[in-house]
Amino acid sequence: MKKLILVTGGAGFVGSNLIKYLLEKTKYKILSIDNYSSGSRKNHIIDKRVKYIKADTKDIGKVIKRPQIVKVVFHFGEFARIYQSFIQMDKCISFNSIGTNAVFNFCLINKIKLVYSATSASLGNRGKDKNLSPYAFTKAKNLELLENLKKWFNFNYEIVYFYNVYGPRQISKGSMATVIGIFENCYKKNKPLTIVKPGTQSRRFTHIDDTIEICYKAWKQNLCRHYSISHKKSYSIIEVAKLFGKKIKFLPKRDGERYASALTNMNLSNKVYRHFGKIDLREYIQKFKENNQ
Repeated sequence: MKKLILVTGGAGFVGSNLIKYLLEKTKYKILSIDNYSSGSRKNHIIDKRVKYIKADTKDIGKVIKRPQIVKVVFHFGEFARIYQSFIQMDKCISFNSIGTNAVFNFCLINKIKLVYSATSASLGNRGKDKNLSPYAFTKAKNLELLENLKKWFNFNYEIVYFYNVYGPRQISKGSMATVIGIFENCYKKNKPLTIVKPGTQSRRFTHIDDTIEICYKAWKQNLCRHYSISHKKSYSIIEVAKLFGKKIKFLPKRDGERYASALTNMNLSNKVYRHFGKIDLREYIQKFKENNQ
């Protein structure tokens, strides 16, 4: 029986880059489930081994008729913005709680390996930031649930913590845009780069290639661990904006804003195995500017 890899959020920024990487590293067929709330058909990887299905993760059990053929589930199909989770809390709960619980249950019942994308937002400030926003709250609760599923049922999972991912296929427009995506879009249009006050918020920006590599390694090592992937160097938002060399426009402070992107083990029963990215943000921005003169 031929197995396949299932990627939720496969039409999104991280998911599409993962699919491209999996095509290079494996011989498996790949199935994407995405509701296209933030994903785009422009991100589809055209290959005979890849199939895309438009569906919500809460319906994963209905969509996958033959779960026995699924080798692993990479679950990246969640609501992934802090400030927007205050405005669209219904979507955040639907995707991150209801949808994710359905994915967990699907993997648990069918004994399928899970690789889950966690976030530094649920670990920052020694764990205090886990209640800073609806987004951070849902992600932190999912971590607690996974740890309990391991205790109760010996559930087989890997968790990878993301830190401000940037790179090809990132969202550059609209409410779900990334910081680097917004800056790149403003640069191309010769508009001031917009920064939420005060601008001193620090982040560990991590390139998508480094992030995907650790997701793949976590699956292949199969050690049921927590991994973090970030860059060693942190930048303030205003430092990053200045690297682009354009005018800056400040926006009002926002609810849920995090002021530091700290590496911490919080109160998890499992140790977080730290990995650091190789691609430097400063060099990435310099190349971007050279290609967009």
